[in-house]
Amino acid sequence: MGRTPAGQTREKVFRFVRDRLAGGHPPTFREVMEAFDFRSLQTVREHIDGLIEEGRLEKDPGLARGLRLPGRRGEAPTVLVPLLGRVPAGPLDAAIEDPEGHLPVQTRRTAADLFSLRVKGDSMKDAGILDGDFIVVRRQPRVEDGTIVVALVGDEATIKRLRLRRGRVELHPENDAYEPIVPEPGTVRVIGKVVEVRRKLE
Repeated sequence: MGRTPAGQTREKVFRFVRDRLAGGHPPTFREVMEAFDFRSLQTVREHIDGLIEEGRLEKDPGLARGLRLPGRRGEAPTVLVPLLGRVPAGPLDAAIEDPEGHLPVQTRRTAADLFSLRVKGDSMKDAGILDGDFIVVRRQPRVEDGTIVVALVGDEATIKRLRLRRGRVELHPENDAYEPIVPEPGTVRVIGKVVEVRRKLE
């Protein structure tokens, strides 16, 4: 049986990568190699490099799962942001990282600048952030007054609106059923700013 022409193989590689990206699971080069029974990673690199040169794929350097689909002309490309687990929207709770996959996000930032979390609780409902929503967070330790943030108080995490009151940080809910969190000075660490909210309807 003759060999599949290189162009056809490259097209199959592209479809495989595209489908994995659409499902939120960017493949590594080794996973591509195993899926196509290639004999070496160099073969994968040649196909991926070719697809990048054709403008059909992009890659964040230094990331094992850094492949992404380019945006349409004038649009930001689609980046797969790691979904790291849940964040409490209510009382403070332990910050436990539990990776669940990736979330596709259109942005001109790299995946290393962003992460996503699933919201647990309803303390931010009046800001339009509901239990079960996904949030996209931009990593940054300093934010302006009034910013919705993911913050750590000791080893416990929360999503709240940050307020600066008389030189100290307060974490305010957007639900009258909850009280603001007023931590001791020096115990709050802002992880990042919430920049996007996603919701599944079913």
